[in-house]
Amino acid sequence: MFKAGDHVKGRAPIDLGHNIFLIDGFDLGMPSRTGSYIIDEEVLTMIETGPSRSVPYIKEGLKALGKKLEDVQYIIVTHIHLDHAGGAGLLVQECPNAKVIVHPRGYRHLLNPEKLIAGAKAVYGQAFDELFAPIVPIPEDRLIVMEDGGTLKIADNRILHFYDTPGHAKHHFSIYDPASKGIFTGDTVGVRYDGLENFGGDVYLPSTSPNQFDPEAMLSSIEKVRNLGVERIYYGHFGVSDHPAEALAEVAHWIPRFVEMAQKTSATDPFKLSQALADMVIKEISKTRTIPENHDFYKIVQLDMQVSAMGLIDYLAKQKINK
Repeated sequence: MFKAGDHVKGRAPIDLGHNIFLIDGFDLGMPSRTGSYIIDEEVLTMIETGPSRSVPYIKEGLKALGKKLEDVQYIIVTHIHLDHAGGAGLLVQECPNAKVIVHPRGYRHLLNPEKLIAGAKAVYGQAFDELFAPIVPIPEDRLIVMEDGGTLKIADNRILHFYDTPGHAKHHFSIYDPASKGIFTGDTVGVRYDGLENFGGDVYLPSTSPNQFDPEAMLSSIEKVRNLGVERIYYGHFGVSDHPAEALAEVAHWIPRFVEMAQKTSATDPFKLSQALADMVIKEISKTRTIPENHDFYKIVQLDMQVSAMGLIDYLAKQKINK
């Protein structure tokens, strides 16, 4: 049985400048898959926990930064999907001074995660326990709801700003940090595939996972982020982009194409659709990037397209019902 105290061998926290550090959470056992951002200010703040199995990596990362668990004051989750917030309940048990900040629509699910667990089991099936267990409820007095437009002061000269950014999920916000002119976007403006700097540059794709994917809302959220004039985007998957205009444009380009592919294949079979999506993405990416055939990128894209296919099928089914 997995325990939060299990020993792990991770990697050193990544210094992103502006007192921001990224701890690799090794989601799915893979490096550069998900991470937790530490803002080392007067009020020590963490953004994202990843799943429960990432908690030992977070603990090791904090230790490497010279921080104690009791130093953590705020744990912010951009949304409540388990690869971003599944470890929050487990971690907060060991961070006695920490409060968890969540979107208004996510609050009740962290308080009582039964529906969250059931939804994840519907997607991941028998792999659920291995990937995500345990999911621990968070006591009401440890939760803070943050509304659209809310702020959080973590230093005399550093105030974080929260923006409602649906599309990937209705329970999603993004956090703008004026000190770094960067924004923590979870999954709402897509996924950044790490480690491609020497092969033609980063790749950015939308995440259309079930069951609240909404392409119009996602495009609106992308526009909201663009209008903020940010200089950096901190992704849930994975790392930072210093080219926000290009990153946002690439994801906006793919969103209608994902929907069109789902419509074209008359999608009801997620495996068939995921293969069509992966083939489309890899074919186009290969025109501008020279990624080696054995690179993890291809394996990760295949995994991501499986989940994205489920979200697209769910979206089209709801559209059909609503007609």
